[in-house]
Amino acid sequence: MGGLRVVVVADQRELALEGADVVCDVLARTPDAWAAVATGRSPLGVYAELADRRRSGALDTGAMTAVQLDEYLGAAPDGGPSLFGWMRRSFLEPLGVTDDRVVRLPLGGDLASGCAAVDRALDARGGLDLAILGLGRNGHLGFNEPPADRDAPTRVVRLSSTTLGDNARYWGDGDRVPASAVTMGLRPLLRARTVLLVVSGAAKHAILRRALEGPVGPDVPASFLQDGAGDAIVIADRSAWEGEEDTDS
Repeated sequence: MGGLRVVVVADQRELALEGADVVCDVLARTPDAWAAVATGRSPLGVYAELADRRRSGALDTGAMTAVQLDEYLGAAPDGGPSLFGWMRRSFLEPLGVTDDRVVRLPLGGDLASGCAAVDRALDARGGLDLAILGLGRNGHLGFNEPPADRDAPTRVVRLSSTTLGDNARYWGDGDRVPASAVTMGLRPLLRARTVLLVVSGAAKHAILRRALEGPVGPDVPASFLQDGAGDAIVIADRSAWEGEEDTDS
């Protein structure tokens, strides 16, 4: 049985350093780790710090495998607002993770069978070593929108109005955001040996406290981290933890 640890840092720079330390520790123990990789703004500083460490020779990513966390249905696969395009620009290319070491989610054909195949591949190797996640304002992890059961598999989901509204900025217009997506399920995410949840900004304060201090249940999917199978490390900046924007940065 794992445990939940919360680290509160002063600002986004410290968040990036602490998050990068967690990833480096996992890769030091397991150089060929499989890691689910979130997009979104919160983990970008972590990824930039990891890239700096790789360039300096302090981090070797040559054996790791990156697993796609989620993707819109109907987005161009590698460009524009697609999440894989974001993953490529922010994580894969800066960290030198080549295409043969990337597990992508299915976007065509029999999606149910394709999603089940991803879960089988994860089960066959003993699950994820690391899941790098952000927190949605409705408590989602990946695109596991509430209500979501802790055993939810990788699957197609309908996006909530909250998520559609939050993601409109990336599409220029809320009406352009695809209504459906594919997401890695809570089941494989919660079974990761290490879950790193990175949370930044006062807008996430209320849901962060609900996830960590409120009841565990499907209405706040992130609350399942309170009793997940592996180690869950939550790194939040002061704004997210206290609910006030940092006026010093």
